[in-house]
Amino acid sequence: MLLFTPGPTPTPEFMRMAMGEPTIHHRTSEFESLFAKAREGLKQMLKMPEVLMLASSGSGAMEACVTSLCAKKLLSVNSGKFGERFGKIAKAFNIPLIEIKNEWDTPVSVESILEVLKENPDIDAICMQVCESAGGLRHPYEEIAKVIKAHNSKIMVIIDSITAMGVEPLEVSCVDALIGGSQKAFMLPPGMSIIGLSDEAVKKIEERNIGFYFNLKTELKNQVKNTTAWTAPTTIIIGLCAFLQKFQEKGAETFYAQTRARSLATNEAMEGIGLKIYPKVPALAMTTIFNELSEDLRKILKNNFGVNVAGGQDNLKGKIFRINHMGLIALNEIAWVVNAVELSLEILGIRKFDGRANQIFLEKYYKIIG
Repeated sequence: MLLFTPGPTPTPEFMRMAMGEPTIHHRTSEFESLFAKAREGLKQMLKMPEVLMLASSGSGAMEACVTSLCAKKLLSVNSGKFGERFGKIAKAFNIPLIEIKNEWDTPVSVESILEVLKENPDIDAICMQVCESAGGLRHPYEEIAKVIKAHNSKIMVIIDSITAMGVEPLEVSCVDALIGGSQKAFMLPPGMSIIGLSDEAVKKIEERNIGFYFNLKTELKNQVKNTTAWTAPTTIIIGLCAFLQKFQEKGAETFYAQTRARSLATNEAMEGIGLKIYPKVPALAMTTIFNELSEDLRKILKNNFGVNVAGGQDNLKGKIFRINHMGLIALNEIAWVVNAVELSLEILGIRKFDGRANQIFLEKYYKIIG
């Protein structure tokens, strides 16, 4: 079975082998050495002055960032399940909240952000996604972060990049917290979140000292010494070291270029056989197709061709399917998926198979990759 869901993603053999080594204790010099290696690799990758690793899913990091960096009022961008989650976290902690809600295919605008900020000068933090994976949408977070800081440099900019970290180079000059997750482009098992932090975010975390398990001040105190406040996800961190070594060997530019080429080529191939890309601005992490027969198509892909892709949630349940592009994906595997989608359309009586999708995919891929 080919796993092409946008997380968890398949774990390559070289990482499985690394994680298959005998378990080591997290309060040892051996583990501290590995932890230091992972910290340094993440700092280089994210280009942020500080980084934390938490034994939690990405939602834990989202909670930690909201509680640690928002003291007055939160502005949250809600264009899907994960933007919605930031709002739910604020409500759970009785943090005053303003949400900007859009349809799941529509990115937030700079103008709407500025309008809310001008009307609410007490907003001290904003949360949004790079990629809202519920619909495969890409927000213009870079432009928005820059405008926010120009408006008020004290506002903390919290960016969920769980399905963007490791997919594309991320502009972080105006970002205070950059959130990632192990089970996406890092191709690790679920269970670890990552937070890149600005110097200003570190200062605010030190001042606020909020929470117990998700107390980022406590974690910073420990992680700068290459240990953790609580039990570390040792096996995942060992796998992360293997990933970061491969990332460095392959080169960030090559890694990102191949992901971009796969994504854009798949989108063009799907459109070339009459399918509709759902988001108005697609993220590179996945191809999201809107089709009323999505559930039937997903069943055929799984049962006939051994391909597991993701469906939709809430109002998009049964109406979209999502093909992952995160991580290291062999060209023959994504080509198989592209062919399988076209063959599934023939089985559904929508379109006769003629290999058009794969032709478009390969032409576009090699044109982009050069």
